[in-house]
Parts: sequence; structure tokens; C-alpha cells
Amino acid sequence: MLTLLISALVAIALAGASMTSQFSTGATVFYSIAGFAGTFFLIGFLTRKKMSKVQGELQDSMEAAQGRMQRKIQKFQNKPGGNVKQMQRLLEIDQKAMLQEGLKFTKRLEPFRKWSLFTGRQIATMRLQFHYQLKEFDQADKILATCGFLRGPMMMDPMTAAMRMARCYQNDDLAGAEQVYKRRIRWSRGDGGTLLYGLMSWIYVQVGQPNEARRVLLKAKEATGDDTFSRNWEHLSNHRVKKFSNAALGDQWYSLYLENPPAPKQQRVRGNARNMRGF
Repeated sequence: MLTLLISALVAIALAGASMTSQFSTGATVFYSIAGFAGTFFLIGFLTRKKMSKVQGELQDSMEAAQGRMQRKIQKFQNKPGGNVKQMQRLLEIDQKAMLQEGLKFTKRLEPFRKWSLFTGRQIATMRLQFHYQLKEFDQADKILATCGFLRGPMMMDPMTAAMRMARCYQNDDLAGAEQVYKRRIRWSRGDGGTLLYGLMSWIYVQVGQPNEARRVLLKAKEATGDDTFSRNWEHLSNHRVKKFSNAALGDQWYSLYLENPPAPKQQRVRGNARNMRGF
């Protein structure tokens, strides 16, 4: 990483200058450390400033696309009787275009990779999310395969961690899903772990371990107070496994693509029989 290299060179140069000037050992060490730290934080500040500008452009682009989609939805809702399925297809096309544009945008962050230790991980995290939302799971799995110490996508965001857990489940890796869950849930506060609790309990139900799901739900009830977990705990406690549902978690849950959301009802315009006859 260039930041570390440049900072080290500055520290060495200051140390050499201090020894040439016959400064004391303490002064030499002080100036060397100060030079290293000052250079490191200055370069980091400038790098973050430039990165923030690029990230801001990406965010603006995404928000503009979402705004256009929202306006389409509102326009559709103001005209009852429209074709719901056709509208869904149009929104899916718009969303796919938005995600593909975001994925391309991440290439603009590549030049910053050599300046910051965590930039590579930030890029990997963004690309994982975009590929997952595009249902390009093979690409998502390739990114997840790079996970390691200071490598691969960061799991601090609950959604990113949930994506990894979901892929572990889809790849028959229950132990992997459990490992991600246990590592991430300990950092969750309040409702920050809602999605992870819901996902882990769902996974246990799917693999035929309802008792483990109940243990997760018991913790979830205490940690979040979400009624969804209370209901699911009661269902499992009374052997009503088929009634287990995370539908109340909404879009976050369905964005993992583990279950399909319920189809919206077709809006119909009810005419008056008298008016239909022209009377």
C-alpha cells in the first residue's frame, strides 16, 4: 500500500536528518513517529475526500434512479385497472439497469485501492451486493470465496452478512451460515440484528432443526421485541412449523431471494351496470 510506503520513507528521511543534526535519540524517535503519523493521516484524509466525491456521485445516481421508479409506481397507483404484471416487469427492468450502472461505477474506485488498506474491501462489499441483487450468484460466490483476514467484503452491514449466510445455506453449508451469524450478531444492538435473527431461524427450520430455531427466536424476542419472532416462536413451540413466516420483515427479507413475495392483487374498476347500458 502506497500510503504506508510513503509514510515509512518520510519517517526514515526524518530519522536520517535528525541523526545528521545530532539530535538526541528521544527527539529522533519523536520526529520519526510524528512524520510517519502525519504523512499517513494526511494521505488518508486526501484519499477519503476524493473517494467520498466519487461515492457521492454513485449515491446520487442511485437515488435519481429510485426516484424515477417511485414516480412510475405513484403514476400507476393513480390509475386503477392497470396491468400489475406489466408494471412489475417494467420496474424489474429499471432496477436491473440501476444495479448494472452501480456495478460499472465501482470501477471508478479502483485507483484508490493502492492508497487505502480497506478500499479493496469496500469495493468487494459493493460488488457483492450488486451481483447478489442482480441474482448473479456465481459472481457473488466468487467474491465471497476471497473472504479472509483483511480480505474480501466486509460483514459489518447486516444485509451483507445476511447475503453471505443465504449463500452458505444455498450451497449446503450450514456451519458457514452459523459462523457468520455468531460473529455478526454479537455486534448487533436493538433491531440491528432483526434480519440475521429471522434468517438464521428460517435456515434452522428449513434444515429440520426447529429446536435450534426456537433458541434463536428466544434471543431475538429479547433483543428486538419484534412481534414476528414472538409469533414464530409460538408456532414452533406448538408444532405449527408450516405457519412459520418472515413475511412481516418485508422487503429486506424478500431481497434475499429465499422466498418469493406474495403477488399483488390485480386492481379492477367496477363499473355500474346501469351506466354500462347507457341509461
